[in-house]
Amino acid sequence: MPLIYLVAGEASGDVLGARLMAALRARRPDLTFVGIGGEQMAMQGLASLFPMRDLALMGLFEVLPRLHHLRRRLRQTVADIAARRPGVVVTIDSPGFTLRLLKAIQPLGVKRVHYVAPQVWGWREHRVRHYHGLWDQLLCLLPFEQAFFARYHLPATFVGHPVLESGADHGDAARFRATHGIDPSARVLTLMPGSRRTEVSRLLPILGATLQRLTDVVPVVPVAGPVADAVRAGTGDWPRQPVLISQPQDKHDAFAASAAALTKSGTSTLELAMAGVPMVVTYRVNPLTAAIAQRLIKVRYAALVNLLAEREVVPELIQQACTPDRLAAAVRTLLEDPAATAAQHTACRDVLASLRPPDGTPSAAAAAAVLGLLDQP
Repeated sequence: MPLIYLVAGEASGDVLGARLMAALRARRPDLTFVGIGGEQMAMQGLASLFPMRDLALMGLFEVLPRLHHLRRRLRQTVADIAARRPGVVVTIDSPGFTLRLLKAIQPLGVKRVHYVAPQVWGWREHRVRHYHGLWDQLLCLLPFEQAFFARYHLPATFVGHPVLESGADHGDAARFRATHGIDPSARVLTLMPGSRRTEVSRLLPILGATLQRLTDVVPVVPVAGPVADAVRAGTGDWPRQPVLISQPQDKHDAFAASAAALTKSGTSTLELAMAGVPMVVTYRVNPLTAAIAQRLIKVRYAALVNLLAEREVVPELIQQACTPDRLAAAVRTLLEDPAATAAQHTACRDVLASLRPPDGTPSAAAAAAVLGLLDQP
């Protein structure tokens, strides 16, 4: 049976991988899957070579202490691919690990797909010259990426953004309030600290301090599997204990019940946009990592919603601006100013429309591209 090897390195990639597996199996029931993934890919039948959480790291100074371990995991993955000889290797996001893997397996002659384009259009564009020969096909989530990589003669295909399939817009607010005993008149604030241990450890204390200034909200925190223990420990001393949720349906129900959200930058901004939740975006990394990044970043915005709209649709309070006082004030504006929330809703509709693939769903488009490569001689 044809074998597809998938490698995901963090929670968002795990979700992408699971949807891709389902879309591939719908077209080709004879396929088998192996590789590295998390809970979502395990539900689709993938037994991970090692725990995906070993790869869920971000930031130069966060990765350095784990560098030896990451190299060992890389060698282990290369050896497994060499032994299995899959029909296609699909690496999903996590470029720090996956692009090194693609380069390491290049001598094997295995067909390679990378899903989620490296964001070199935003910073360190010179790295594009190192990508030639790394993949046979690049699957892009954002509409401008295909043309960007084409300028460098790199094969790329826009397949649409998977947030469109997330179900984030199908939550049930009444069910969420009933399940968690939340009064119908209470204002729910969703806080999204991320899915990586490093970002969670930096953001949770700030989010907790922000809640001290927003005493009239019910806090809700969606918890990603790899950081569940860290989130539980990090919210233990919050002034009001948050409702912790881990299942996608609960998260989407929480979105439907939320008056506003305070979220890290990234895909979570698109999820909230899908659900129609007005948001404030924040982020903080190691100061040395930030100093280096500020010299290299070419784009004006961190939030994908703002990047795609080419203007600040949602407030961004990043690094030094990520303070409890400023975050609380920005959230308070969304809670009390209907005009501010209405403006976000209108802009986000246009952003989401730009993320649709030419035909079908994003996962179906991605599966078609993978199978097209698999079936090539």
